[in-house]
Amino acid sequence: MSTIDLVDPELRDALALMPQVPLTAETLPRRRADALALLRAVPVPDLPDITAGEIHVESAFGAPPIRVLTYRPVRSDVPLPVILHIHGGGFVMGSPEMKDVENRVFASDLKCAIYSVDYRLAPETPHPGPLEDIYSVFIWLHANAERLGLDPARIGIKGESGGGGFAAGAALYARDRDGPKFAFQHLIYPMIDDHSAIRTDLHPCVGEFVWTQANNLFGWRSLLGREPGSPDVCPYAAAARAADVSGLPPTYISVGGLDLFLEENIAYADRLNRAGVPVEFHLYPRAYHGFYRATNARVTLQAERDTREALRRFLHW
Repeated sequence: MSTIDLVDPELRDALALMPQVPLTAETLPRRRADALALLRAVPVPDLPDITAGEIHVESAFGAPPIRVLTYRPVRSDVPLPVILHIHGGGFVMGSPEMKDVENRVFASDLKCAIYSVDYRLAPETPHPGPLEDIYSVFIWLHANAERLGLDPARIGIKGESGGGGFAAGAALYARDRDGPKFAFQHLIYPMIDDHSAIRTDLHPCVGEFVWTQANNLFGWRSLLGREPGSPDVCPYAAAARAADVSGLPPTYISVGGLDLFLEENIAYADRLNRAGVPVEFHLYPRAYHGFYRATNARVTLQAERDTREALRRFLHW
């Protein structure tokens, strides 16, 4: 059945502008190019209190250096809290420029530093390559915190969609290693369960728009390098696979009521809560995947306020 009648009327115009072409190996190059073209048309806000730049961080795993976009207040009298930002794109698309405007605004409003990682994309680089890029930047931030004027006790991770999945996997990976841990994880409709790509019993009202089950299957195949759903998928690739979620940092999760990831996000929030992890969970009615891009809709404005204020609490506890 079609779920268009369930979509918030204020979100429908934005939905009409979003790509509806199925994601395949053949369409991926065009989808990547189209996304870059859209980014170039977005004006950059004039925020004189913020400095933005680009650095390259050495990989801790012998891979090529990782490009990172940086945002921070020009002045600060105290060490800055940090958001390690992981862009979305279903594991196969995107760049840190996707959230350039938002990261500039957040750095200014939240008085924090933001480091947005240009991790390698699948299918060219399957798991664990993207995770290793993200973790390399994280441990570099900790090792260089004093020199950079950062507070190593307040470095959290934030990601959207596929980036939210990578963020959740990185939080698990850091928990399980000897070394620094994340102060928080902030997950916007995270892509965390490969089973959603092959399930035949999905919620009947999710996944019709923007990110479909077919797109999801392509994304998971690309990241895993094989068919999703096998019993031995690594939890650092698919966080929902983790047998134990205790000891993870305080968590924020938000998702729309028509999002393909609805059920896996609800289940993960419940598991975290049962394990004693502080969780703030938001479910936005009548909203599809990627609805944050519909900037004039009231539900989008509410979601943006919620995410900003949760980050403020995480960063300035």
